[in-house]
Amino acid sequence: MASTIETGHAKNVANFLDLITFCQAYGPSYNPVKDSLKILQLQSKFELSNEMLNAAKVQKTRFDNATNERRIEFEDLKPFATRIVNAFGVSGVNKLAMDDMRSVNKKLQGTSPKKPAAPVEGSDKPAVSISSSQQSFDMQIDHFAMIIQTLEQYPAYSPNEDELKLAKLQSKLSEMKTKNAGLISAYTDYNNALIQRNVVLYDPLTGLLQVSKEVKQYVKSLFGAKSPQFRQVSGLEFKKILKD
Repeated sequence: MASTIETGHAKNVANFLDLITFCQAYGPSYNPVKDSLKILQLQSKFELSNEMLNAAKVQKTRFDNATNERRIEFEDLKPFATRIVNAFGVSGVNKLAMDDMRSVNKKLQGTSPKKPAAPVEGSDKPAVSISSSQQSFDMQIDHFAMIIQTLEQYPAYSPNEDELKLAKLQSKLSEMKTKNAGLISAYTDYNNALIQRNVVLYDPLTGLLQVSKEVKQYVKSLFGAKSPQFRQVSGLEFKKILKD
């Protein structure tokens, strides 16, 4: 089975280089009127396409790294929050304060009950349950911030464990915000890189695929449909691929 790279964007760009090479070999005979089909313009299109491919790869790596960094930062949050609640509970606070803390922790843990989603109008399919536990990363940050705010109101909370002290908790909250914002930024840059790549490769008027189609048509008109030259270029496959 061919790999994704062999059948994807990179293969389109590689085949475009082959197309240019064939056209160069035709020498002075290859002399289209349309500027976008001339050799220099084809080479510029190839170089820009390569540049966009590489830019997308760079941003994909950055996005993957940011995803991993955020996952690592958040993966221990729920058990860590439970430790904080337990430490708060043995610090001498009153029952109402403890109830408030447990309520916030339940939201962070995602233990709130699920409520049914409204059925889709005109559909006979059962509605999918949606969670009211607010488990997005933004909400986890908000819940953790609320835990810290509650702790700040009770001076009795003064654990001996360094990682449970308020300063450490505030530092962790700051790092969570940083990792979350970093991922959002990385996703935006990656998404923009994909858009730019797709314009260069797949724009219906100026994209690499459209140019390659026009080059094939010109070679066909120049040498004939049954010529070996046209068989060369017609055998090069170009596919429109918008998914990654």
